[in-house]
Amino acid sequence: MEQNNKTTFTTVGIDLSTNRQIDKLCKRYSLKKGELVKLAFAYLEKACINPAEAPESTKIELSKINKRQDDIIRFIRNYEENELNPMIRTINSISVRFESISKGLETLILSQLEASREKQLAVLKKLSEEFTKHADVINNQGKQIYNLYQLHQKDNAKFLKLINLYADLVTCGVIDGKRKENLRAEITNLTNS
Repeated sequence: MEQNNKTTFTTVGIDLSTNRQIDKLCKRYSLKKGELVKLAFAYLEKACINPAEAPESTKIELSKINKRQDDIIRFIRNYEENELNPMIRTINSISVRFESISKGLETLILSQLEASREKQLAVLKKLSEEFTKHADVINNQGKQIYNLYQLHQKDNAKFLKLINLYADLVTCGVIDGKRKENLRAEITNLTNS
């Protein structure tokens, strides 16, 4: 079974003046008569135009369009007055309140930061003073320890010299009496100094 995809054409009877109008339109839009008729029917269907009803005058159509425009403009103005303007006023008042609150918060935060900074500076100054006192105490103790060390070194030197003198005194025999006397005098001087 073969399927036939051929389009069947029919003829339509029209008067001569209508034929001239069709020819003129075909020439203007570079269309064939069949294409023009097909597109015209598609347009009438899409635009919901009944070709049997007589078209109204352009003046009446324009007044209808103007009335529709006026209705739309009235609706827009009414919507603007009743809906948009109150919203804009509300948004504006919220914005003003938000700005004043944010400025108040900014002032509060800056004052808190300044107070905190002053407290921190006072704490740091107190710490610095305490560290300075501790450093002075440590330095003084270091000097005292150094002085004690020096004194200890002198005492050690005396002690070593004293040991040497006693060792010399012990090694001196009975014969070196003068030497013994000199050593005893040195030992006495050393122990008294």
